[in-house]
Amino acid sequence: MEKRKSGLKNQMSAVPFLLPSFIGLIIFSLLPIVISFFLSLTDWNGIDSLNLNVFLKDHFIGFQNYVKILTGGEFFRVLGNTLYFIVLYIPLMLIFSLLIAWLMNKNYKGVSLFRILTYIPVLSSWIAASLIWKWVLAPKFGIANNVLSIFGISGPAWLQSEQWAMPSIVLVSVWKDTGFFGLILLSGLQGIDKTYYEAAAIDGANSWQQFWKITLPLLSPSIFFVLIISLINSFQLFPQVMIMTDGGPNGATQVMVERIYKYGFKYYEMGYASAFSWLLFVIIFALTNLQMKMQKNWVHYGA
Repeated sequence: MEKRKSGLKNQMSAVPFLLPSFIGLIIFSLLPIVISFFLSLTDWNGIDSLNLNVFLKDHFIGFQNYVKILTGGEFFRVLGNTLYFIVLYIPLMLIFSLLIAWLMNKNYKGVSLFRILTYIPVLSSWIAASLIWKWVLAPKFGIANNVLSIFGISGPAWLQSEQWAMPSIVLVSVWKDTGFFGLILLSGLQGIDKTYYEAAAIDGANSWQQFWKITLPLLSPSIFFVLIISLINSFQLFPQVMIMTDGGPNGATQVMVERIYKYGFKYYEMGYASAFSWLLFVIIFALTNLQMKMQKNWVHYGA
């Protein structure tokens, strides 16, 4: 009994130290979440008075925003654009990240410089990177089309083309993120015991067999971590779209966060934007949980 009282006393003594962080969590995280859900049940424009009695009478509409989103065609078109980005982005990002991690794991001369160069895009801001690539992919005076013209190839309009606008966004995103994910995979590679490869080499396994039987299974936790983070990042796609295409041409690069931003701060439909953001949260939460379950099954049966 005395032990329990002593333990409780020690726990209570920690409360004053935890209280500032707890208050910050409530004010800056939990309270905005509750407010955003409440706003999603209204047609508030972000400007009108927030007097509670008047607000509930004039703006509360229940779940009409959600019904409007889910029964309209825009949500599924935007979701389709996001999925199109994911289908192109994640395989390319994973392949190039694995390649960079493999190269960075080698003990050749100049590997330190190579690591620095591959990480420079990660350190650059999305605004600067997007502006540079917008210039590179310009149809008439951009470097990309000028280089292609040397080989007799007429380059597309890239960001002005419905067909090529999203692949252009994917190209920039892979260039920007590969160094970061490559570094994560490098840490996974360096955590694999080299004796596995030595034993496999003695048994006559070639490099390809070693990759499939040793590297891939033991690297699977790092790979799934990269997949989860990249999947979340894909649904949060925003700055490169806003700067490079502004959702165009003809809505070809409209994505979830871009719609939330424009409905909230350009069209002044804050309630509708809040409902959009909650649907995005539900999608990310569901996909993340599904992927984590897949990771557990992979590690249990494959590793």
